[in-house]
Amino acid sequence: MKHTKNTLLTTLMLTYLSTLPIYAQEDNNVTQSKDMIVIPFGFSSEGTGFAGGVGVIKQGLLQPQTTLVASAMYGAEQDIITNGENDTANFAAAFISFSNYQLPFTERVFFSLIGLKSFIPKSTYTLKNANDKEPNVPFVSSGKNDFFNTTFKYVLPLGEGLDNPRGMYDLRNGFAQGREGYGNGTPFVTGRTSLSLKTFYQSTSYENWGDLSQFLEGTRTSTPEWNTNGLRLHLEHDNTDYDLNPSRGYNFVVQYSKDFGANEAFQSWDFLEFKYNKYYNLDTFSFTQQNVLALSFWTGHSFSWDNENTTVSGLDAHRTPIWEGARLGGFNRMRGYTSNRFSDKSVIYGTAEYRTVLDYNPLRKNEFLPVAVDWFQVVAFVEAGQVNDEYNLDLFSEMKYDVGISLRAFAAQLPVRIDFAYGDEGGSMWVMIQQPFDF
Repeated sequence: MKHTKNTLLTTLMLTYLSTLPIYAQEDNNVTQSKDMIVIPFGFSSEGTGFAGGVGVIKQGLLQPQTTLVASAMYGAEQDIITNGENDTANFAAAFISFSNYQLPFTERVFFSLIGLKSFIPKSTYTLKNANDKEPNVPFVSSGKNDFFNTTFKYVLPLGEGLDNPRGMYDLRNGFAQGREGYGNGTPFVTGRTSLSLKTFYQSTSYENWGDLSQFLEGTRTSTPEWNTNGLRLHLEHDNTDYDLNPSRGYNFVVQYSKDFGANEAFQSWDFLEFKYNKYYNLDTFSFTQQNVLALSFWTGHSFSWDNENTTVSGLDAHRTPIWEGARLGGFNRMRGYTSNRFSDKSVIYGTAEYRTVLDYNPLRKNEFLPVAVDWFQVVAFVEAGQVNDEYNLDLFSEMKYDVGISLRAFAAQLPVRIDFAYGDEGGSMWVMIQQPFDF
């Protein structure tokens, strides 16, 4: 059995910390979280080797609902092979995020930014279309992986957005208070609705371009880069009782992403996606505080992807980058498979999770940790998905499946999770933040 360990509670945790609002109006926990936290950490993964760093989290910078996160990381020297020659390299990264800043002279417009500059000694990529029965041999290379994204979000004056555009909640022991009557209301009449304009930029380089010819035809004879930049239009409607850990209600998102092929982009592409989450509050047991059945459905299609023509590098013309679009595998969707294991023009995916928050919490009154740990959650889940070169019924043929369990905690007003999943290619472990449906 192949067993993959993926330790991402460092770079990826900091990367996605600000993707959802994590602020509270008042926290009545016995143990209070500090509004500024400095966290030294160490970690190890196949791509980075052993590394360490320090992270800073500051809540309420300039405004009560904002969050600032910054981190610097450096790794031990690793032996690598670049174009057939032995070499050495060190992992290095710097990260910054500033989220949910209410723009001056506005009541409903919020600005966020997030960026990462990194060099990874051993990144693994699946460059070909991966809808196949046998695993593709991955391409491994050192190189940079940089991105910078911004978001301008407008909260519509509808439902909860009328009186609470910042989305502030009263929390007690990790549960939102006074929300018993919320969730499952009429779309756009109740709940919170937002429109966002997002900019994105990412640049990935492959220093091991000599080996790249084994995977693609027509590879250029210089160090290749895959650069992409563009805009996203994002509509979200949240009609749950608490967005970070819902127990009832629903949430849906429609997003269209477009790279126009400008500013040194590798090629133009687009992708349209839709996600729907549904939550059912179930009866509790004597040893649980909350039981929830959580369901999620996600689908998408790239209209630009031309699988009958290729670029100079042998890739399909106008396809999405390997980290974008219709892809399955990784810490969020199809967790029993490696990152971006399956990719193509179209995708369909569904999952069910049974989430139970335990009464037992040995860290509820801790005096040693810099953050409050409000609850522990045990989760069982099953996933199914498929990609295809057309959006048709073939998406339902030979679907991929996996099952898993997860242990989650609500620490510093944020869900943190360890997922163990098993599919027909082996097992994987992922350490990540936020509920997987949030991505």
